[in-house]
Amino acid sequence: MQPMKETFIYYLSQIGRLAIASNGKAVTRLSFCPVKWCHFLPYEEDAVLQVARRQLDEYFNGSRKYFDLPLEPTGSLFQLKVWGVLCQIPYGKTCSYKELARAVGNEKAARAVGGANHVNPIAIMIPCHRVIGSGGKLTGYAGGLERKKFLLALENSSIFK
Repeated sequence: MQPMKETFIYYLSQIGRLAIASNGKAVTRLSFCPVKWCHFLPYEEDAVLQVARRQLDEYFNGSRKYFDLPLEPTGSLFQLKVWGVLCQIPYGKTCSYKELARAVGNEKAARAVGGANHVNPIAIMIPCHRVIGSGGKLTGYAGGLERKKFLLALENSSIFK
């Protein structure tokens, strides 16, 4: 079976340019630009990317609390499990790496959970920005801490109350 063609679009947001990729059935990547893979994918907006663009518009204008389009991240079984749990963190809420590790079944795996967050291929839609350090400390984010702060403030996260 031949792999599906992947296409992408650029999306200009309040936190910079994003690149969103689709395999025609689901979003496969959402990344902060510039990223190397953008230059190798055909720029073409399919139906999935149209929905992604609309849902991002709604998210950034404050009218969308969760994304309900198909997502197909690629990763190890552990990474997929972590990303699945990330999608369960409610809008406007945060959790620590330790709490996330506990939710995936191994409280001692906080460092591994952090590694999975770091390589999350679908930023924002798989909300790794909602994971913070113990004691409420803002810690690393692939898009940079300023973007993480912006996203948490946009969601009126409890960390800022």
